[in-house]
Order: sequence, then structure tokens, then C-alpha cells
Amino acid sequence: MRLALVTDAWTPQVNGVVRTLATTVAYLEAQGWEVLVVSPDRFRSLPCPTYPEIRLALASPGAVGRLIRDFNADALHIATEGPLGLAARRHALRLGRPFTTSFHTRFPDYLAARFRLPPALTWSWLARFHRPARAVLVATPTLARELARHGILHTRPWSRGVDTRLFRPGWPAPVAYRGLERPILLSVGRVAVEKNLEAFLTLNVPGTKVVVGDGPALADLRARFPQALFLGALHGEELARAYAGADLFVFPSRTDTFGLVLLEAMASGLPVAAFPVPGPLDVVADSGAGVLDADLGRAVQQALKIPRAAAVLRAREFSWERSVEQFAEAVRAAALGGPTQRAAPVPHPHPLAA
Repeated sequence: MRLALVTDAWTPQVNGVVRTLATTVAYLEAQGWEVLVVSPDRFRSLPCPTYPEIRLALASPGAVGRLIRDFNADALHIATEGPLGLAARRHALRLGRPFTTSFHTRFPDYLAARFRLPPALTWSWLARFHRPARAVLVATPTLARELARHGILHTRPWSRGVDTRLFRPGWPAPVAYRGLERPILLSVGRVAVEKNLEAFLTLNVPGTKVVVGDGPALADLRARFPQALFLGALHGEELARAYAGADLFVFPSRTDTFGLVLLEAMASGLPVAAFPVPGPLDVVADSGAGVLDADLGRAVQQALKIPRAAAVLRAREFSWERSVEQFAEAVRAAALGGPTQRAAPVPHPHPLAA
């Protein structure tokens, strides 16, 4: 098939959304699909307020629509609710073109943390955005149930995978780990307020806390927590070594929809300590590969007793092949489902729609 994938999140951004989309595109192309990625690099853009590494495209529905029409796409997937997603949605509704969407980011929580915007307003906006889609692809059953409570009912599963050839036990530990007090407690992800890293960095537990990642809160946290080791963003083998050389993975976020880093950590042999919230509830669940507890310190102490092999076994239950198969089934079904009903335009109180 010829797929037009519209996304406001794309390289050079480094996050789980970009990794999921880029991996999906690579697998589809290997299977013979032709994929057009409509991303911010095709247009003039502005830095996102409080998050300048994220670019907001200045693109009209007409400009986005021309790209999709010229590509002669069989299927349209709108991955994000930002300016490009809005433009593609308007184009599709104007033509009665079927499309799918996906839910990657808990904007109600993020916007409440950054701008004190009441979550109910953002949930209402998101429900209207996704309503005309043939299906909304979601990573976990827990997330699907949460979306249903907010009026987003027509969901389909789109799980995630992990590269077990890269993320595996046995890599030599990074030089930066030499001489550190054990156990080494690792957290990987964007260094931003919504990731709740303070809950990790303030834990009163033995060992050394290590943070891998970049983001707007990095300088502040480095200054406030000098006893922790901040390695910045790592990629490829460097990232794999950081996982494999640690003793435990601590995931303090309460706002992730999945948490690809959970799979990478477990595939590397790291048990997980996390809160019992969406993401860990599905990825770790009751597999025995980690401990979920409202007391994160207690979760750390108990998870340190888990054999590393249990984490590896859990990670092997997830595959990119199955993830891409779920995606392909959903967009193919939507493309063959006939015209989409027109829906009311979405208003613009959402900051990413500005």
C-alpha cells in the first residue's frame, strides 16, 4: 500500500514516539509499502514554547493535502495532534477521506504540569480531534480503558517492540560506571518535568542514581542533585551498555502511555521499579520482571531481588513484527472502509494548535 503518515514528532527529536514511528516505517518499507512521511522538516517551523527542540510546523491544510494527493496515498494515518495533524485532519474531512489516528502523548497531564491548564479541557479537545477517525491506535489495554472514560471509544491495539539484538545482557559496562557505588539505579528518558524524575532522585536508597537523557530540566536537575550521574543522551551501543551495566531500572513517570525504555531495560536484563500506573501496569504487569508500588523506594528495594533472567524473558514477549502487523491491519481496514463522515472543526485552545 501507499501510506501517508502525518506526524509532528520526527527526527531529530529523540523520544518514544519518534522511535515507534521510524521503526514502523522501516518495517513497512521492507515489506514493500511506500510511505510518505509528512513531518515538520518539510515546512517552516517555530520552536515549541518551553520545549525548543520540538518544532511546530507552519503548514496549511492545503499544503499538507497537496502532498498527500500528489503521493496518491491509499491510506492516511495521523499520528499526532499538533499543527500537521490538524491540517491533515481538515484535509481528510473536507474530502470525506478515511483515516486513522494514534494516541501517544498524555497532553492533559503535560499541559497541566507545564501551564496549569485544566485536564478536562484538553481531554475534551482530544476527544473531538479523534472522533472522526476510523480507529485510534493505542499501545495498551489500560490506555484504551482510560480513553474510553474520556469519550474516545473506537480504539485498536498497537503494541510496541524491542530490538533484542541491540538491547541484551553482556555488554561491557560504560567507563562512566567505574568506581560507582553499587547498586547502580538507572533511569532513561526525556529530562522534563512531566517525567517526575525528582521522585527518583530524592529516593533514600543505597547505591548510585544514573540518568540518561536530555531535555529542558537537565541543567536544573544537575545543579540540584550533584550526587547523581547525568550522562546526557546516549544512542546505539552506548545506550545498550548503559542499560546492561546497571543493576536496576527505575521508571518514575506517571504520564507515559507505554514506555519503550521499559522494554529496552528488561531486554538488557534490568528488573523494573515503577509506580502502578498506565505503561508499567501493562508492560511489566504481574510478569515477575519488576515491582510496581505506590512507594517507589519500596519498589526499588524489592525489585533488586529479582533475577535478571526474569526481565529478559518478559521483554521477549514483545516484538516489532507484531507491532507493525497491528498497525498495518488497522490502516488497511480503514482505507477499505469507505468515506468518513464530516465532523465539526476542532477549536484551537490547545497550545500545539496555535
